[in-house]
Amino acid sequence: MAEATARNLNMLLVEEQNLLRKTVSLTARSLGMGTVHEAATVQAAERMLRERAYQGAVISIDCGADGDGHYNLALLDKVRNGLSASPATIPIAVMVDQATADLMRELRERQVNRVILKPFRAKILLEAFEAFGK
Repeated sequence: MAEATARNLNMLLVEEQNLLRKTVSLTARSLGMGTVHEAATVQAAERMLRERAYQGAVISIDCGADGDGHYNLALLDKVRNGLSASPATIPIAVMVDQATADLMRELRERQVNRVILKPFRAKILLEAFEAFGK
């Protein structure tokens, strides 16, 4: 990945945990990977997706999930249906507590590029963002 290109990457991280968001954002910037824009809620992420184009996103589908164990796939649907400033084909990784066969089928249908199982190290998210620039 060319260094000039990496610095220009705008990536979105949707995650409720502040420490994880900050760690990934600061580390990505210090490594010259680009800018990781942080959203703590689905509502904030929706606003950010309308206002700016991103070259990739890592989305915790636990954010805004209901108490019945159903994951929130609304952000994925909005991006894939062209309802954001980003191309509908941007690479997307999701973070999830557990991956059932039904969930994996739904993610495949939405062309999710990577599934990251919790718990994980921040390095895993950085690797996902790095892959967006390739």
